Amino acid sequence: MADFTAADVKRLRELTGSGMMACKNALVEAEGDFDKAVEILRLKGAKDVGKRAERTAANGLVAEHFQGTGDGALLEIKCETDFVAKNAEFIALADRIVTFAAQSGAQDAEAVAAAEIEPGKTVDALVQENSAKIGEKLELGRFAHFTGAYVASYLHKSDPSLPPTTGVLVELDAENPQVAKDIAQQIAAMSPKYLTRDEIPAEAIEKERALAEQLTRDEGKPEQAIPKIVEGRVNAYFRDFVLLEQAFVKEPKKTIAKVLDEAGVKVVRFARFKVGQA
Repeated sequence: MADFTAADVKRLRELTGSGMMACKNALVEAEGDFDKAVEILRLKGAKDVGKRAERTAANGLVAEHFQGTGDGALLEIKCETDFVAKNAEFIALADRIVTFAAQSGAQDAEAVAAAEIEPGKTVDALVQENSAKIGEKLELGRFAHFTGAYVASYLHKSDPSLPPTTGVLVELDAENPQVAKDIAQQIAAMSPKYLTRDEIPAEAIEKERALAEQLTRDEGKPEQAIPKIVEGRVNAYFRDFVLLEQAFVKEPKKTIAKVLDEAGVKVVRFARFKVGQA
């Protein structure tokens, strides 16, 4: 019978990110040889690539890298379980990729994935290599890289024991750390989709208007009142999803536009990533 302890199983799981039973079976197959068990799990991981492709990577983390106050990057990388999300090896992988991506000058996730992080090895290949090693499906998610007058970020943990799962990157047209922090936290909490209503596609507004009209008619409102009610509902949509029109969380009587105007700065652009959310 293989000679190993529960502590060996735990250590193997922490090192490889594999499941408890997979670690136990590997130690049995390796007759208690820890290093051989690691190789068995890695080999099995490589053979299971096709199976992993069918699974869902709904957990993970958001990592950041700054090269000064005017140059920041944000990266989402996904895995299957929160156990792997907090694995030191997975976190180190995310930090390595976001640092490389920021320094490479890549502007989107596709460019990052195709870039060579080592001679002859792309970032995508590195992710797949670690996927086989860890034994879970890993995916490179979204990426944003802002350069400008002032760039700031905010990372939010949904659970103290896990790495950040929501990340915000915001660019201002002038340096103002406090306003940048407030705006980044606003974006994290209130999930705006657009900076201004001018960014909203016309078809999206028309769809919202049509839905508002149908809802109003279904409620049996008087015909003459419908246009005003519909307009009010469309404006409510703007207040929900347009950053500048949102109520400031810290002072709800003020809009974000008012906060920025008082501070004498403007938001140039922003990105918000929440793991598992499009």
